[in-house]
Amino acid sequence: MEREKTLDLDAMREGADHLLGRHDFTTFRSTICQSITPIKTVDRLDMQWVDTTSGPELHFDVRARSFLHNQVRSFVGTLERVGAGSLRPDDVKKMRDARDRQACGPVSPPHGLYLSHVGYPVDPFAA
Repeated sequence: MEREKTLDLDAMREGADHLLGRHDFTTFRSTICQSITPIKTVDRLDMQWVDTTSGPELHFDVRARSFLHNQVRSFVGTLERVGAGSLRPDDVKKMRDARDRQACGPVSPPHGLYLSHVGYPVDPFAA
């Protein structure tokens, strides 16, 4: 498939593995982020190609209790660079550990990125 030649999904998943768990995500945080702490826990970060009527789309499934401002956009832009071969999967760990916004890969534009679901262990709106 043409899309598989464009991005190396296996490399992207290997890079994403470095973003799973509890870490200081200062590197992937916007300079205008108002969160008290850059320490967050990412429970899931996976991606898959989905065929749509307008063509193939790369869907990211990112799950955490909370996120920093632009954290997911920073993840997506960085992992896209891994998939394109500009970065190695291990570079993601180095970037994360740098705790420096300057070490971040490009921030993905917001076009096409959206929140699709919010889940709660106990529904806060249940009567």
